[in-house]
Amino acid sequence: MIKNEYGVEHHGLEPSRTVHWNSSIPQLVEMACARREGQLTNMGALACLTGKRTGRSPNDKFIVKDSITEGTVDWGKTNKPITPEAFDKLFRKTANHLNTVELWVTDARAGADAEFSLPIRVITTKAWHAMFARQLFRRPSKQEMVTTKPEWVVISAPDCLADPAQDGTNSEAYIAADFSRKMVLIGGTHYAGEIKKSIFTVMNFILPDRGVFPMHCSANIDFNSDVALFFGLSGTGKTTLSADPKRRLLGDDEHGWSPRGVFNFEGGCYAKCIKLSEEREPQIYNALRFGSVLENVDMEMETREVDFDSARFTENTRAAYPIDYISNALLRGMTDRHPKAVIFLTCDAFGVLPPISRLTTQQAMYHFLSGYTAKLAGTEAGVGSEPQATFSTGFGAPFLPRPAMVYANMLAQKISKHGSTCYFVNTGWSAGPYGVGHRMDLAATRAMVTAALSGKLADVPTTQDPVFGLHIPTHVPGVADELLIPKKSWNNPSNYDAKAKELAALFTKNFEKFSEVPAEVKAAGPKG
Repeated sequence: MIKNEYGVEHHGLEPSRTVHWNSSIPQLVEMACARREGQLTNMGALACLTGKRTGRSPNDKFIVKDSITEGTVDWGKTNKPITPEAFDKLFRKTANHLNTVELWVTDARAGADAEFSLPIRVITTKAWHAMFARQLFRRPSKQEMVTTKPEWVVISAPDCLADPAQDGTNSEAYIAADFSRKMVLIGGTHYAGEIKKSIFTVMNFILPDRGVFPMHCSANIDFNSDVALFFGLSGTGKTTLSADPKRRLLGDDEHGWSPRGVFNFEGGCYAKCIKLSEEREPQIYNALRFGSVLENVDMEMETREVDFDSARFTENTRAAYPIDYISNALLRGMTDRHPKAVIFLTCDAFGVLPPISRLTTQQAMYHFLSGYTAKLAGTEAGVGSEPQATFSTGFGAPFLPRPAMVYANMLAQKISKHGSTCYFVNTGWSAGPYGVGHRMDLAATRAMVTAALSGKLADVPTTQDPVFGLHIPTHVPGVADELLIPKKSWNNPSNYDAKAKELAALFTKNFEKFSEVPAEVKAAGPKG
């Protein structure tokens, strides 16, 4: 046990049960299994179930509206306000619950760059949540665990339920952040991802004022130290494509682009593992050993063998593991080099976007603000027989508390200043929409990304897509030329034209919400 000098009483808690301070991973595994919070798989990972909430709960997320946030937060559907009094009421309810149960305290950091690093603390009622926090955040030294005062605290109480009628919440779940008290309350949900994303939201609020562009992206570097960023919503290949054995992984999800380079916010990875295989994604597969946490995977109880193809509990099966489980990861989590390539990933289930294209700065801003991908039929409740377009600003709207243009302007300033080239990569469908065509071949996508990162596409002639205005390379080494122009792969060109027009209209409709965007950025979107 490594107990910090700054006790939990400073957070308004008066625990009556045992408080476990900065427990080791073996201790946490033992406690989680003893408490029946999870079971070990045949690979050694700890498998846990999160109950009815198998993903984030965006409708249950709140920010305290006060003098710090009133004029700086983009209030609306994503950032819902709560009064300081309502937060205090939720805190008292949460604290009363925590005071009666065992607690686990994890002292950690967010941010590999010491200049911008945030000392944090996670207090939770679950051993496996403490294990998740220890593996996902950056791990301080033993001395730092003893003496460093946390600047932000996350209090997670999965079994503490809100009463909407009394507490002003939308359900029994709540994720509430108070920037004055520097505290996040999480209750009513066992989904561990809320812990890491709450701190990501905090970083997205505080870093722009310090000249750091916070990004929902993965990042890696080659052995010449050239940096690449991969933006994309869940399921687009952000984690898969950044875990490249020929490049060093900086991180898979959250980064900052500072005046001197790029740094990882985290010390671990949180990968989707539905349909995971050793053949397709060996680095991730081999990371799922002792010390890793698996969420909501299906397991054969006799052999403890995981069925990664099963969506018995959810499509959103997850794996959390420390970044050092990836053999070629850059463990210090930062580089003093600026990105050479910025890649936006989309999984276009309409089958009309090219597999790779170059973007101008204005197009980069447009597609960053749009944050497009598509939900697939049959994979989520409420999604019918046709693909459903999804737009999420910055490829991570739920975590962006400030107005969208704050982040879009920072992107434009960074890529212009450092000469970064932006690419739009479609990992979705070719030769037709979902249900007709087929998914882009991962090997072909890797070949295109490799060509882009190596600079081989810098001088390749391009052709401009007539609808989306994207600049499509006419040749990519190792990829058939006919694959690069989507319309050529469709059996019926008129069907392609109709589907392209349909998707373009969805882009245009979504972009109407951005009223203060410069005209040249609006003009960089699709036509028709």
